[in-house]
Amino acid sequence: MVEIRYFAAIADAVGKDRESLDFPADATIADLRQTLSESYGPDLDKMLAVCAYLVGDELTRDPSVILPPRVDVLPPFAGG
Repeated sequence: MVEIRYFAAIADAVGKDRESLDFPADATIADLRQTLSESYGPDLDKMLAVCAYLVGDELTRDPSVILPPRVDVLPPFAGG
């Protein structure tokens, strides 16, 4: 089971700020993106492509990273 937490525009797009999904132990960020696109529609994949994923203490955009027990999906933020 992987807990996925959504922030900002991604949370708005999926209509929730978190959910838990089952993935095999070797599932990757690419698998997460595919599952979310299948669940919420192909337009979401365009958003997910520009997101960063917080895996442990590291932000990544690498689709080959193995999913941890919790991943945060972070869209680009404006401002500074």
